[in-house]
Amino acid sequence: MRLTSIALILALFLPFLANAAPSSYTASVIGISDGDTITVLTADKRQVKIRLYGIDCPERSQPYGNSAKLATGGAVHGKNVEIRDMGTDRYGRAVGVVTMPGQNESLNAMLVKKGLAWVNSL
Repeated sequence: MRLTSIALILALFLPFLANAAPSSYTASVIGISDGDTITVLTADKRQVKIRLYGIDCPERSQPYGNSAKLATGGAVHGKNVEIRDMGTDRYGRAVGVVTMPGQNESLNAMLVKKGLAWVNSL
């Protein structure tokens, strides 16, 4: 009886869990606002501003803010990247994990490793 109940629950909710998984897409980076915000051009020619998920960089006017922006630009500007869509933040901006082709490490993690960002729970 118990196994049947678990199977029924899984059968009912598994489709919803599958739809809740983050989607991914490839886009070209066309702009860098600051260390943790980029603008991409999607395959259907839409511009999307992406806030890097789970991190925060200093603002441009703060110490190391310009260094964070330059590091982000040097890593991804003009390149195609993979974006794992993590939803939107409280300001309505798209939030994502950005990975460069052929790289195992995300841009998000690279900035933290270089000391140009800190982990931030959104």
